[in-house]
Amino acid sequence: MKTPSTDPQKIYDAGEPRPQCGAIVYRRAPKLEVLLVTSRETGRWVIPKGGRMWDRTPWETALTEAYEEAGVVGDIDQTPLGAYDYIKFLKSGEGAPCRVTVFALALTEQLDHWPEYDQRQTRWFAWSEAIGAVHETGLRALIADFGVCAS
Repeated sequence: MKTPSTDPQKIYDAGEPRPQCGAIVYRRAPKLEVLLVTSRETGRWVIPKGGRMWDRTPWETALTEAYEEAGVVGDIDQTPLGAYDYIKFLKSGEGAPCRVTVFALALTEQLDHWPEYDQRQTRWFAWSEAIGAVHETGLRALIADFGVCAS
């Protein structure tokens, strides 16, 4: 077992997933659409997400990640939609298990430029297309369930 660190971002056992927070960003235009971003490493379509910021609540972390990765601002639901697990592949080639707690974020503004503007692509997908665009089974299920509830 890994020796606990005093750094709150490092307090998890080696076998435990790294905590992350993310947002399903949505709008109705006029039908339900979901915003996806490309991951920096693989270029796959994902939701905005990132490591848990311990000086913020989980939903504040998700809101920050949505701004940094996709340039969106909105109203976030403080109750999680759920969580999913995935393996993050590091630059070293090593895989790190992660657990993403996901929140719904209703778009109020989409900016022209944002911190990771030149590192990612963004695209609005019809809800049903977003399900098929992501690779992680757990994320697919969360988007599918969200669309049913939001319709």
